[in-house]
Amino acid sequence: MNVLTFEIPGDVQAQQRPKFSRFGKGVSVRDPKESKDYKSFVRLVASQVAPDELITEEIRLSIIVYRKIPKSFSKKKHQQAVDGDLRPTTKPDIDNLVKGIKDGLSKVLWHDDSHVTELIARKLYSDNPRAVVTLE
Repeated sequence: MNVLTFEIPGDVQAQQRPKFSRFGKGVSVRDPKESKDYKSFVRLVASQVAPDELITEEIRLSIIVYRKIPKSFSKKKHQQAVDGDLRPTTKPDIDNLVKGIKDGLSKVLWHDDSHVTELIARKLYSDNPRAVVTLE
């Protein structure tokens, strides 16, 4: 497989906890609306760069999530964030950000998440929030 890189524009939606509902003796599990909508958006973006056939070999996945710089930052802090000297250490956790993207890419780029054998994830600040995804 060659290297495939693409960008998912906008704020990355963290994977939220599933919602549970009871009906009789059964339990229904579903994704919250925000998570479901974001996964659909990821599928749409990925489908534009998807190969003709799903990837079935091992995948090295790199995801760089660029979070929006808070308006409350001073000019000095803003510049540190732009330069990469200041990184986001607030919620959402990076694994929840990556989970939503990986779930959205299933059945579009690969058959299942199990094909990902190596994962590199970074969380940075930017004036242009987005996620940059690279598959090798």
